Amino acid sequence: MDLATRYMGLPLRNPLIASASPLTGELDALRRLEDAEAGAVVLPSIFEEQIRAEQDRWERLTAAGADSFPEALTYLPDPGAYRVGPDRYLELIREAVRAVDLPILASLNGVTSEGWISYAKGIEEAGADGLELNIYFFPTDLGEDGQALEERYLQVVRAVRAQVSIPLAVKLLPAFSSLGNIARRMVEAGAQALVLFNRFYQPRIDIAQLRLVDDLALSSRNETRLPLFWIQALRGRLDVSLAASTGVESEQEVIQYLLAGADAVMTTSALLRDGIPQMKRLVGGLRDWLERHGFASADAIRGLLSRDRLAKAAPTARARYIDILQRYPDAEDGQPTAGSPAP
Repeated sequence: MDLATRYMGLPLRNPLIASASPLTGELDALRRLEDAEAGAVVLPSIFEEQIRAEQDRWERLTAAGADSFPEALTYLPDPGAYRVGPDRYLELIREAVRAVDLPILASLNGVTSEGWISYAKGIEEAGADGLELNIYFFPTDLGEDGQALEERYLQVVRAVRAQVSIPLAVKLLPAFSSLGNIARRMVEAGAQALVLFNRFYQPRIDIAQLRLVDDLALSSRNETRLPLFWIQALRGRLDVSLAASTGVESEQEVIQYLLAGADAVMTTSALLRDGIPQMKRLVGGLRDWLERHGFASADAIRGLLSRDRLAKAAPTARARYIDILQRYPDAEDGQPTAGSPAP
């Protein structure tokens, strides 16, 4: 069974990638992920704030207005509290490249092109096989329009692309008003892969203590539909690799993403919940399913259900939308009634 694939030009032994998490920041875990048949790993993100601290800018940022708004400083994270510091991060890359025979992808998490684009060059020089940009910006300014926001994202991609020659992926948020258009412009700016999607980490409210609670809710398979939709929609229409990154709990989600058109499937939550052996179960489950259904490779099913492949045989998206709504009362558990076309 041939599970080999290519992701933004990099050869992978299979489509499963261990995405950025605390697990991928330890050499022992990286070796265990290699033994568990991971196709590649994304190291934990290094944050823009960490890089600013390395450049002796953190002190100026926090001290600049201390007399006028000291309470605001409590919202800035202590750079010493980060898991991996800037110098240590470059060393982690070098050690990881030596420790495992897997593609090693670094991850930068930031909101501006200033202050950390030059660090991308250090990541390349440290030996990373690729770089994932995790651009995480909340547009809470009511005066900033969508076009200006999109341009901020594109400026980051262009600036980093100008610094490095290694493959570059961009992890997108699903909140753009015209996601297909921004995806195309990201590719034009230099992205060789799009990761769908970055998740908003939203607070919950503790009504007993009347406070906001910031915690991390791991993704579940119930969140796969949005990335499935967009991977299916983008497959074959852009010259870019597509990676799925939400809700992968079992081989079923892996198979669905591949059928939609994903080149790679990333998982974090399943590994944090069930441990590194879950990676081997995912790869094995994919292999077994392909064999049972008579497919000789992962490539054989990639994009079989993409919109590009089904364009001539399937009704339009709006027609499908109307059909699904009209026959919903006659269907149980989301399954079509007898004689109804599959959604």
